[in-house]
This record gives sequence, structure tokens and C-alpha cells, in this order.
Amino acid sequence: MHKRWLVTPPIPKIEIENLSNELKVSKVVSEVLLQRNINTFSEAEEFFRPNLAKLHDPFLMKGMDLAVKRLTVAIDNKQTILLFGDYDVDGTTSVSLLYSYLKKRGENLIYYIPDRYEEGYGVSQKGMELAIQQKVDLIITLDCGIKNKAELDFAAENGIDIIVCDHHEPGDELPKAIILNPKQKGCTYPFKDLCGCGVGFKFIQALQKSKNWSEEEVMNLLDFVAVAIGADLVTVVDENRILAAEGMKRFNQNTRKNFEKLLEIAGKTKPLSLTDVVFTIAPRINAAGRINLGSDAVRLMISEDDDEIAFFANSINEHNTERRALDETITKEALEIISSDVNFENKKSTVVYKEGWSKGVVGIVASRLIERHFRPTIVFAESNGLLTGSARTVNDFDIHETLTGCADLIEKYGGHTHAAGLTLKKENIEEFTNRFEGIVARGLKPDDLNPTENVDIEIQFSDIFNPGESLQALPRLKRVLDQLEPHGPGNMKPVFLTKNVFAVATRILKDKHLKLTLMQPQSDFTLEAIGFNLAEKVDFLASGVPADIIYTLESNTWNGKTTLQLNVKDVRETV
Repeated sequence: MHKRWLVTPPIPKIEIENLSNELKVSKVVSEVLLQRNINTFSEAEEFFRPNLAKLHDPFLMKGMDLAVKRLTVAIDNKQTILLFGDYDVDGTTSVSLLYSYLKKRGENLIYYIPDRYEEGYGVSQKGMELAIQQKVDLIITLDCGIKNKAELDFAAENGIDIIVCDHHEPGDELPKAIILNPKQKGCTYPFKDLCGCGVGFKFIQALQKSKNWSEEEVMNLLDFVAVAIGADLVTVVDENRILAAEGMKRFNQNTRKNFEKLLEIAGKTKPLSLTDVVFTIAPRINAAGRINLGSDAVRLMISEDDDEIAFFANSINEHNTERRALDETITKEALEIISSDVNFENKKSTVVYKEGWSKGVVGIVASRLIERHFRPTIVFAESNGLLTGSARTVNDFDIHETLTGCADLIEKYGGHTHAAGLTLKKENIEEFTNRFEGIVARGLKPDDLNPTENVDIEIQFSDIFNPGESLQALPRLKRVLDQLEPHGPGNMKPVFLTKNVFAVATRILKDKHLKLTLMQPQSDFTLEAIGFNLAEKVDFLASGVPADIIYTLESNTWNGKTTLQLNVKDVRETV
């Protein structure tokens, strides 16, 4: 697919020079900061030095006073508390965080993660019936609940109090509960983009403040929050930047043995970045709920027994291997269905279903299909007589709003702009597909069907190294840019554009990746580069024509030596 390069408009040179002089950094770094609305020394200091003292007061969140009072009553009176979390990374880390904190303050604490296949997403009727049977006094939902009015009202009518900790978009009617959700109407909490685990963290932070308990004990749980922030793809700005940065510091410097075991099995060494967590820790935690039970992930993360940790870490890793195989098989079958649809090229959306597909990987498959056919996509699997689907979108087209236009055909749905889940009756699939296609076709702009690559700045190769710097070591530019971590939505790794580049050496790795040695005529040195999944560009680059490339700056360690390597995102002929 042809990608659109969205190059950020250049910052006025005088602004770049002023900030560069004030911070004593290169003009490249200065422009990167200005693009992130960092305009002064104090703003730069706050950005580069995330500070826990800058976290927002948790009591600014609507409902927090009531939630803390109710939880305090439960702790003081030794009431039975049930933590109910979703089966994904955000939900299971949320449960693990609260369980780890509250277990020291009461014995009557249990948790429940629904079975993805039997119960589906969100608070389940089965879970509420179990809570009633076990005479639970207080249910705390984590990363779910805001749209489960019927199930939670059923529990409330049976004498159970409920606190909802969620971050998803609320519906028109809310459950009978104390609600903690910065997105609810009337909530003036300054930061709206917390993940579910982030909301849970603010809850125990408020409890700690009200009781004057140890602050460090709460902060030592931030590794759970960092993993959730990375996995849930919430913006890594404002409060999330502080939580993620401090969480990753604890993850790397004082790794809990539960995560250490997962890293050992995965063959990964520290330090890890937030991006590394997304590709290493998160898929394994998610695999527990995709293949078996999400509760396995919680058992791994809260256990203090070495043998139990090893057992669940190995089990979860095996689930991840199985998940990969399922993902590959179903993606192949879905692509075959698409290729057999003679009308597909005229459609603006993709909706596919085949009997026997695993519900646990449909979200991953939807993302894979978008890589091949760039359009809003839903992949369905059958579960308990209903079709359960995962929806993914392109660019900023609002998938959740699109599903709202089909609400009368859907049993239940939830999510946000970029991803959503839904359940519908099998007999409604055809009408739903047609309606969904119609809404998408009317709402999509022509450019929405082209994938985009955001580009920060155009630079020359000579801008990367300062005069006199060794080409065999990481340049200062790379070392300074590393301090922009943690990266994620809202603070992505800077992408650079360099024009009129020539490949002096090319080779293909593993049949799909491209290893390159690049030079630019106005620079008197070459740079090593890799282009993942860019093997189809080899003939073009090997032909000797000038090319424009967009890339990030990466470190490459080989035989104990670390050097610079460009990670090429896309290539096109120089005009």
C-alpha cells in the first residue's frame, strides 16, 4: 500500500535557535521539543524529569470520597471484597495491583476474571451470581463495569455495594454504583486518558492518603500501571507520562520476580523500554485470557511462591506460542475469504466470519487484515450461540461511534475510537454488515483509506553526528533523544526524513527484511540501516537511484559493541 507521509510543518527558525540556546541542545532536539509544545526551560525540565510530586490529587476525581469511605468500611469491618477485572492486560494488572495492596489489609479478599469464551467482555451475570453465593459485601470492578448496568444492578438489588473503576466511554445510563471514571459527566479530574489500571492506582493512592499509610508502598506498584499503559495504548502524556516513567524505572531497577521470570523465559534482558513491554510482556499476559483463563495471568502476577510463578510463567508462554499459531492460521483463512469476494474492492470496510475461529485472537487478526487491506475491520467468531467480534479502525476514524449507528442490531458493545468489541445474534450478521459498510462509506474521507506515517523533521545525515564524534559510538543526538522515553501515543519516537540517499549495499534477511548501508552525497560517511518488511524495495534501492527515506534512530548491539542503526519506515524515489 502507498503510504502518505505527514510531515509536521517546520517550526520558525528563530524559535528553534532560542530554545536550542536556552537548553544547550542541538537544533534537531530543539525542534522535536517544540513540536511537543515544550517551549521553555521549565517545560523541558518537567518533561525530561517526570516527577511523582506532579501527580494530580486523586480526590479531584468524581466519586473518590465516597469510594474511599466505602472501601475503608469494608477493610475496618473485615467485609468480603471481590475484585472483578477484565481478562486483558489492563484488567489483569488492575486486579493484581489492588490485590497486592489490599491483601495486607484484610483476609476476605477474592478476585474474579471472566472466561472470555463462556462469559465474554465486561461484568458477567455468572460472576454476579457467584458474588451473591459467596456473600460478597463489596464488588470493585476494574477496567470494566461502566456499561454493565443490568449485571451490576442485579448485584446491587441483592445487597452488594459496588465501586466501578473504569476508563471506557460511559453510556447514557449508569449502573447503581459509586463510579470512578474521569470520562463520566461532571468529573473535573484534570487528565481524562488514564487506563483502567491507572484509575485503580488513583483509588489506592486516595486510600493511602486518607489513612496516611506508606506512600512508597503504593508507588512500588507502578510497574503494573506502566505495563497497562503500554498495552492499552493510552496517550503517554501528562499524568500517564509520569506513571509510565516511574513504573518503568521500578520495572527495570527492582523487577518483581513475577515479571523477571517472564523475561527469562522470553529471553529478554533489561533494561526494557515501554515499547519493549508492549511486544514482550503484554502479549504473554494477554495470551492467558486468549487461550485459557485470564485468571492465570493474575495468579502469576500476585504469587510470592517461586514454583508457582515458574509454573504460570511457563504456561502463559506456551499459550502465547499457541496464540501465534492460531493468529497465523486464521489470518490466512480470512485473507482467502476476502480474496474470494468479487465485490471487495468496492467496499470501504471489512467484516469477516468463519465457523470454528477462535474468539481469543480475532482482535489480532483484525489488525493483521488492516495491514493488508487498510479499512475499518471487524472479525467475528462464534461463542455460546452468538457472534463475538473485535473491531479495529484506520487513522482516526471513530469505530465506536460507527457501532453506535448499528446499536439496534447489537446485543452489547464497548470500546473507544480506535478499537471496540461487540456481540450480536448470528441471524443479524448480514444486515449488520450492510449497515456497517454504509455508515463507514458515508463517513470515511478518501485519504482515510491510505495508511500514514507521521514525520517530525527533515534532516541531513550530517545532522546526526556532531563534528569529531566517532561513527563507531552512539552520537549525542541519539543519547539525548533516548531521554524522551517512554514513548507511546502522544509522544511517539521521533521520525526523521532524509532526501537524496543512496544504498551502497543491500541484502534481504529472513525473506522479508532489508539490511542496508546508506550514504548521502553531502555527507562523507555511511550509515547502517534495517527496514522491517521492506524486502520488496530491494530492487529499487539496488538500482542506484536516489531515494527519500523516513526512519527512527536506534541502537544496535553486536559482539558487545553498540552503534547507531536507522530503522527505515518507508522509502520512495527522490523527485
